[in-house]
Amino acid sequence: MATRYWVASLPVGQGGSASSVWNRLQESISKQAFDTSLYRFNIPNLRVGTLDLLLSLSDDLSKANNFIEGVSHKIRRQIEELERVSGVVSSSLTVDGVYDFCRFMWDEAKYPTMSPLKEIVDGIHGQIAKIEDDLKVRVSEYSNVRSQLNTINRKQAGSLAVRDLSNLVKPEDIVSSEHLTTLLAVVSKYSQKDWLSSYESLTSYVVPRSSKKLHEDNEYALYTVTLFSRDVDNFKTKARERNFQVRDFEYNPETQDSRKQELEKLMQDQETMRSSLLQWCYTSYGEVFSSWMHFCAVRVFSESILRYGLPPSFLSVVLSPPLKSEKKVRSILEGMCSNSNSTFWKTEDDGGMGGLAAGEADAHPYVSFTINLI
Repeated sequence: MATRYWVASLPVGQGGSASSVWNRLQESISKQAFDTSLYRFNIPNLRVGTLDLLLSLSDDLSKANNFIEGVSHKIRRQIEELERVSGVVSSSLTVDGVYDFCRFMWDEAKYPTMSPLKEIVDGIHGQIAKIEDDLKVRVSEYSNVRSQLNTINRKQAGSLAVRDLSNLVKPEDIVSSEHLTTLLAVVSKYSQKDWLSSYESLTSYVVPRSSKKLHEDNEYALYTVTLFSRDVDNFKTKARERNFQVRDFEYNPETQDSRKQELEKLMQDQETMRSSLLQWCYTSYGEVFSSWMHFCAVRVFSESILRYGLPPSFLSVVLSPPLKSEKKVRSILEGMCSNSNSTFWKTEDDGGMGGLAAGEADAHPYVSFTINLI
């Protein structure tokens, strides 16, 4: 089940502090919407750049977020599928021991705060794109092995008309000499009496009483029949006219051993690749999640500058309100926005700066967007 989080920022009034806004928000949430999870989302002072660059970046942030979110969900679903195959399903997927934002810390070594915001966003996007490409290749390789195994299993589990017969035939069932050969006939269950009463007379060179039933399934029975080699083609034609199917089969112990080894190798390869893919997904999910949080931090920072102006002065938080408490939480957040900031969240037509809420019907006097974790 997906968990919805709101990533939001609130303006810090003149002479105020982020800590005082945080305390007020905690108190209000505790009194009016106590069932709402609330975390402080610590964002460092990033490089602002020019207003034009911020506006240009803002246009791309929503699409980029959808892409990153999509890759995160792909890896998550792949993990769940692989765990189901192994019969072990984890109760939750953790990232560095947590599956939320409460311990988010900006990675200065990976994303220097003095780098332009667009450079940080492009770096994150490029890293996630590479992980997605790697995921496609690894899943394709794993799926190919599974497909080969499924094909073999279908042949072994299908009806006698299509399945592999090598594991049903023993050496003593086959006569193979200079003049004699043994064929395998697939006969409908309801035509067995017809087969037993007619196979000897289908042609002139059938060995009497040579037919023996080897196997039977829900639809067919498998019989042997021995005849002179020179009469094989003629016998197949006559058998087909009576709706008896003669399967092409050549008993070869080496071939059987080779098929068995191939099956065992495929099963081993599948398990090895499944384990490797699962471990890669665990690691990559952590990398994607961490990059996604840094991306959210950049998004909150840039939209907050567009909304509240300079210098940067805002509190960023993460909330997860239950559906029944969403209106209360919205009301609390709106109540903590002073009128002095209202010009920044009006649409451009109203003379404001626009930003995240520009043109949106549900615009709020604070920065807010939703991310979904599954």
